[in-house]
Amino acid sequence: MAGDAKVGEPFVPKKDSPDRNGALIEGQWLVGYAPGTVPDRLEPGQARLVKAGSDIILQLHYTATGKPEADQTKVGFVFAREPPAQRVYTLAAGNFKFAVPPGADNYRVDGKFETTQDVTMLQLLPHMHLRGKSFEYRITYPDGRRETILRVPEYSFSWQLTYVPVKPILLPKGTIVEATGWFDNSANNPNNPDPAAEVRYGEQSWDEMMIGFFDVAFDPSIPIKDLFPKPKQKSPAD
Repeated sequence: MAGDAKVGEPFVPKKDSPDRNGALIEGQWLVGYAPGTVPDRLEPGQARLVKAGSDIILQLHYTATGKPEADQTKVGFVFAREPPAQRVYTLAAGNFKFAVPPGADNYRVDGKFETTQDVTMLQLLPHMHLRGKSFEYRITYPDGRRETILRVPEYSFSWQLTYVPVKPILLPKGTIVEATGWFDNSANNPNNPDPAAEVRYGEQSWDEMMIGFFDVAFDPSIPIKDLFPKPKQKSPAD
């Protein structure tokens, strides 16, 4: 449940609330939209699971304009008519702890995700904000093979595209998905809100994000928790 929120009423989670980024942390990301993003179209036999009794939360990001504004948001669902052969889920190779120095024109931030089950990559969605410059995804397979699967040399916050491989990419257990974003925090970036600012992760457009989203399909019998590496236990010396 989304805390004490009432069904049908807008709410703003507190800054330290676990619900604040619930779509990414506490729950399941169903679908997202930004200019340029195409609708999700799953293949026959594929579906996302929404368990009975779940709260569906629409997390809307606004930037104040100084005057009252109107919003008209719609979300559509097509329900599977029979049990799917594959479940679809959104994972991410991201980084939430970085600081882009003032004036840096090509600052690199890396993130990675290691698969713990055999999954199939269906599509990719790189996400940064106004200082985003370029983006890249790489794969290292368990046998040591390395492959660059996507390069976005001119990332645009104003037109965030979803990229679909020609063929779905099999990611065996133990595959490492790496994502790299480069940021232009210089005065040469016409979209830069403040070249003199050190920029960290945040929800507003003048903050930054570095998230390499990717959708995977897998056997529906696999629990979601088994898709994620188990947290490393600290030793007594730590």
